[in-house]
Amino acid sequence: MATIKKKLGKLSRREGIPLSPSVSIAKVMQRRPYGPGVHGPKQTRKRVSTYGLQLREKQKAKLLYDLREKQFRNYYKKAIKTDGDTGEILVRLLELRLENVVLKMGFAKTRQQARQLVSHKYFTVNGIPVNIRSYKVKSGDTVAFKETKKDKKIMPDLLVHAETITVPSWLSVDVKAGSGQVLSEPEGDDLNQPFDPKLIIEFYSR
Repeated sequence: MATIKKKLGKLSRREGIPLSPSVSIAKVMQRRPYGPGVHGPKQTRKRVSTYGLQLREKQKAKLLYDLREKQFRNYYKKAIKTDGDTGEILVRLLELRLENVVLKMGFAKTRQQARQLVSHKYFTVNGIPVNIRSYKVKSGDTVAFKETKKDKKIMPDLLVHAETITVPSWLSVDVKAGSGQVLSEPEGDDLNQPFDPKLIIEFYSR
């Protein structure tokens, strides 16, 4: 776990955005608000080409959602086949992943923890156990802790954490019941992310 946090801290500093909601990552970025490297705070930013900017934004998104290149490219392919703003559609597809919804509902402290909980069948979607983190939830779906998991030692800590989270407007959460609902698909401000999806689309459209 310490190795993962150290890696995320270094990557977050390189990208200039926190790649995890973990408090420890935020502290690392506050303590060292500059990219990693031997020159420390004295380092200067090199001029970046258009291609470099596009690549950087793609890398940010991949790291933020913890996806491999093939997985991320597949979301791009789905987005370009759907009518509408391709950049917005791409972000919407990423936001509707079960792993991401679990994280946004506050039922996990980090994306890595959300991934582990989903893979260990801690959650149901509309009463059916789902252990696929890429599962796409839909408007009206109910995501809940599986009844047989509610007596696990980790549960009290997760529910206390959920109480501290402000969920986005497209989700609702009942912490006491250990469940949440997808009220709608994310739109407008809910699609704002610390990366530019238009540059990502341009990168793949080359």
